[in-house]
Amino acid sequence: MNNLFIGVDLGTTATKAVLFTLKGDIVAQSSKGYELHRDGTGMAEEAPEDIYQALIETLHELSEKLSADDEVCAVSFSSQMHSLIAFDEFWQPLTRVITWADTRAVAYTEELKNSGLGHEIYSRTGTPIHPMAPLSKLLWLRHEQPVIFDDASHYLDLKGYLFWRLFGVNKIDLSIATGTGLFNIFEKKWDTGALDTTQVKLSQLPEVVSPYQMERGLKPEIAQQMGLPESTPFVWGAADGPLSNLGVNAIAPGVAAITIGTSGAIRVVTDKPGVDPKARTFTYALDEDHWVVGGPVNSGGDVFRWLRDNVYAGELDFDAITAETAKVPAGANGLIFHPYLGGERAPLWDANARGSFFGLNYTHGRAEMARAVLEGVMMNLYMVALSLTEVAGKLQRIQATGGFTNSQLWTQILADIFEQPINVPESREAGCLAAVVMAQKALGLVDSLDVISEMVGVSDTYQSHVETFATYRELTPIYIRLTRLFEEEYKNIADFQRK
Repeated sequence: MNNLFIGVDLGTTATKAVLFTLKGDIVAQSSKGYELHRDGTGMAEEAPEDIYQALIETLHELSEKLSADDEVCAVSFSSQMHSLIAFDEFWQPLTRVITWADTRAVAYTEELKNSGLGHEIYSRTGTPIHPMAPLSKLLWLRHEQPVIFDDASHYLDLKGYLFWRLFGVNKIDLSIATGTGLFNIFEKKWDTGALDTTQVKLSQLPEVVSPYQMERGLKPEIAQQMGLPESTPFVWGAADGPLSNLGVNAIAPGVAAITIGTSGAIRVVTDKPGVDPKARTFTYALDEDHWVVGGPVNSGGDVFRWLRDNVYAGELDFDAITAETAKVPAGANGLIFHPYLGGERAPLWDANARGSFFGLNYTHGRAEMARAVLEGVMMNLYMVALSLTEVAGKLQRIQATGGFTNSQLWTQILADIFEQPINVPESREAGCLAAVVMAQKALGLVDSLDVISEMVGVSDTYQSHVETFATYRELTPIYIRLTRLFEEEYKNIADFQRK
């Protein structure tokens, strides 16, 4: 009998399911995309039914690839963070999935920050005060959607919703809970002060469970649709950010994980929760014994997509744009780009932040603009790293994952700006692999998460190019100073745009 495991990644634009062996080798994978609904108000929502169907379909596709000798020992989950769905007393959804990218709560976030109460809540919850967090989303619902707020009897995140559909349980895993802004990371319970601020009752929130908890007993019709036995254990798993560290073997002290997909982040693991006195970083749980400190950025692959669709008007694909960009020298001939097209989380924590090209002259064309975009995303990530080192110490090693590692040029730019080698693990499905390792620990098949080191090798190491150091050492401080200058006007231009 072949013991296999399925890791599921509930992403912002797609759900991916990957079938692994006990040793972490990929057998098969499936992915289904869905729409992220956006508009000019800052809305960023998804239809929960779309994601539920994507889960069913991806698992069904994998089940069709199983042989008679294969057994799925468990299905385990990695999930996007900060999502929120409101339900009435009969468990009918009152909202779609309000995602991390939704910025409609900006006014209430600023009010909370300015009151001083926001910093107190951050100091207990480890979640920065920002529209991404369910804390802020609940304030927005209370003020802007009072009928929904008054009718809401239950609140869940996306993964909690799916487990409710599959098993009828009302739960949330510890890892996801620590990213809500409502959970006290030191007392390991829902934070009374945060609930008082939002006017949400404890009875409206789910039970917090270990990432290693399992649910069994799929509803027969759902099991049939998935092609899995009803007895298949479903492990809760954790949030995608912390799991990315595990999935790239970045759980030792001083080892940073950098991920860039639709958005991005840089994170390191510690053995206990702690917060930044300047409130620049987050602290989320991987599990009860591993805590991830880092900073998330909105500006990742979404910005590259914007470049393709708008600057290049869809004329070239990503590979062709990258090939054109590679002909431009480091520094884009003196062009700087701030990638804050949808506001920014770390390092600014400002939903009003807006993007800009600075230094444009007659010598610049779209290739220079493309180079500046790629460099701007990485310079922004470098700013986050500077804050992180103050909180968690010097970065000893960097492990990189996410779609950006498919681009040799973009990964090389990262190595050159950070002036450090960048290791790219063999497994590009880090979140799914990490979820599977958690499932193996939940089943007692492994004693420690350190087993990941036996599953993750290094496929590529990008060494820094010394000849670019002078260029980036000169431009990066300008980039940082400009961010501080523009910060004074972000709210004014954002208010104008919202009109």
